[in-house]
Order: sequence, then C-alpha cells, then structure tokens
Amino acid sequence: MTTSPESTGGSVSVVQGTALTLAAVLGTGVISLPALAIEAAGPASLVAWAALLLISVPLAATFAALGARHPDGGGVATYARLAFGERVSTMVGWGFFLAIPIGAPVAAGFAASYVADAVGGGRSTEVVVTAAVICVVAVMNWFGIQVSAGVQLAIAGAIATLLLVVIVVSVPRVDPGHFSPFLTHGWSGVGSAAAVLVWAFAGWEIVSSLSAEYRDPARDIGRATSTTLGIVTVLYLGIAFVTVGVLGHATGRAPLADLLAGAFGEWARPLTTVIAVLLTVGAINSYFAGASRLGAALAITGAMPRWLGSDIGDGRRTPRHALSVVVGLGLLVTIGEAALGRPTDATLLVTTGTFALVYVVGTAAAVRLLPGGWPRVAAVVSVAASIVLVVLTGWAVLLPIATGLAGLLWTTRRRRGPGSPDPQPRTIGGDTTVAGPLL
Repeated sequence: MTTSPESTGGSVSVVQGTALTLAAVLGTGVISLPALAIEAAGPASLVAWAALLLISVPLAATFAALGARHPDGGGVATYARLAFGERVSTMVGWGFFLAIPIGAPVAAGFAASYVADAVGGGRSTEVVVTAAVICVVAVMNWFGIQVSAGVQLAIAGAIATLLLVVIVVSVPRVDPGHFSPFLTHGWSGVGSAAAVLVWAFAGWEIVSSLSAEYRDPARDIGRATSTTLGIVTVLYLGIAFVTVGVLGHATGRAPLADLLAGAFGEWARPLTTVIAVLLTVGAINSYFAGASRLGAALAITGAMPRWLGSDIGDGRRTPRHALSVVVGLGLLVTIGEAALGRPTDATLLVTTGTFALVYVVGTAAAVRLLPGGWPRVAAVVSVAASIVLVVLTGWAVLLPIATGLAGLLWTTRRRRGPGSPDPQPRTIGGDTTVAGPLL
C-alpha cells in the first residue's frame, strides 16, 4: 500500500540516504568492470562510461520522483502493479528472482579474480573461491546472520575511499600513448562495453525502495540522489580514466590491485583483495536475503510453487526453501561454467539484461504515474534509454523475458485451477507482503 510522504514516519536523513544509495550503486562491478570494458572497447570504453553516467541523470531523477510521490518499500514491483496490474508485476518478480542465482557467480567471481591474483592458482582458484563465497553467504542467510546496514555502509565507504586513493595516486602515472588508437574495436565495441557496464549502474531503483524510510521523502530523496550522482560520476570516470591511462590494453582481472601495487608496491595487493571479498559478501548477502523473501512472497500469492513459502510460519523465519533454490541454482551455474571452461562472468549479460528490463518497466510505470512537466520528461527519456540498453544486451535478454513469460503462464494456469491460494496479505520477516512481489 502506498503511503503519503507526510505519513511515512521514516528516520533516514539526507546524509544517510546518500550513503545507502551510494552503497547500492557503487557495487561489486567497479572492482572488475573497467578491465572488461577495456577488453570490449579499448580506450573508447570511456565513451561507454560517460554515456551511462549521462543516462543515469534521468534514471535517477525518475526513481527519485517516484519515491517522493509514492513512498513504498515495494519499489519497481509496486509501481508495475499500480501502473500495469498484477501480471506485469509477477513477470518482473520472476525475472528478478531467477536473475539472482545467475548473477551471483558473476559477483563472486569478481572477488575470486582478486584472490587468484593475490595467491595464484588461476582459473581453478577462481572457481573454488566463487563457490566458497556463495556457500558462506548461504550459511549466513540460513542462520539469519545478516550483515548489518552499518557494516555494509562502512564497506561501501571503504571502497569509495579506496577508489579515490587509486585515482589520486594513478593520475601522475597516466601514459597518453595508451589512449591511441582510441576506437580499437569500433563503435560496436562501445555498445558492447555499455551492455557490460549496466552492472555498475544497477541500483538507482533502490531510491524508490528506500523512499518510505526518509523523514521527508518529497524534500530529501532528490537531495540524496543528486549528491550520490555527483560522487558516482567522479569515482567511475576517474577509475575508468586511470585504468586506461596507466594499464592500457594490458589490464588484468584485478585492475584496482594492479594500480595500487604499481603505486605503493606489492604489499597493497592483499589489502585490495580483502576489501573486494568483503564488498562482494555484503552485496550477495543482501541479494540472497531479498531474493529468498521475494520467492516466498511470490509463493504466498500463488505466483510460484507454494513449497517456496511453506516454511514461513510466524513471519519471522528465514524462507529457507526459497533460499535453497537460489543457492542451488547459483552453485549449478558455477559448476556448469567450470565444466564448460567458461569464465565466471559468462552470465554477466543475462544479469545486466534483467536489470535493463527492470528499468524499462519501472520507467514506463513512471510515465503513467508521474505528473506532467520535468518528471514525466525524465521518465520518457529514461524509457528510451532503458530500451537502448536492452537492445545492446542482445540475445542474452531473451532469458529474463522467457522467465517472465513462463512465470505469467504458470501463475495464470495455477490460479485457474482448483485450490488456488488466497492472495491475502501475509508477513515475511516482519514486512507485509501484498498480492504481488516486492523487489
């Protein structure tokens, strides 16, 4: 249920909101994506970074406007339900739920590449560390050992500080020769880099999910979003610039470690590895917690097999059935990639395609829900930009689309059959679950 800004009773200030949004946007991708972008586009990857930062302006403005006018913890799923109805909301829920186990090996693999860089072992080390990170986070969620918001914000602050240090110490070592030739893979390479970099810009939708927690959503959300956008712009463009300028085409799988080691010596490499692992564990922990509760919520409303939510009794237990599915699929993807000789980031485009689709749905809902003027203009621009990102993703976007359609088909047949569940509000972990998924 959507509440008015005056009745939210939240406690999040502008500073706290900025920190939370920064923690969501400044995720695991920044520790490895600069290298992947250079691999796709060479020095012209800077164009892809700049383009996505430019797109982030209307995207961030759109979700900030949605949060200010419709403060609710459901985020994109709530807006999809308000604008388009239960079916679209269900499709978004299915796509997001199954994107988590597909994306977990990618996120864990980013940290694993830093461990392999520090201790050696190559590909085998990456696979083992990827699986180990997934298992550690699974145990944490199974026993309800959640990483506190304060700890996650501290980690985000540490990575932001690390990025700023990397930029400052690396600028004097930039070699102009590394920027030529600029378009080493043509403009198509820039498009490929942009599709990869969507991972680094997923998180603006969290602005709307946190909206009900602000003291004054109508006033504070815009300020926190603007501040976050400025910080992210400086850090992302700075890291992208020095990675190209210092490392050139010889970028390894752990670019931040390479940059710090080049400036301070090899002793700095293990420090970067520790931060990368902590950042990854915190991020995957949040996604596993959210995905397990989303799966249980979908099950309670009849949008997924009832077994996924059958272990929720008094509303306070961890939905272990849904968690088991997420973890099992994540490990299956990791093992499958290892068996096929594929890197841990092989499913990156599938995950970024899902993020882009979520943006399409969220911004399209904004076109219907926001008033005329600049909010609607920003929403229209965001829809067009999100569609471009989906197109750039290519064939990989077909999987989340197929997942959403499968969820819609399953739900429709389920609810037409006898003994369909009553989609009444229930509680999971103290949060009210309405008839539809909460992202």
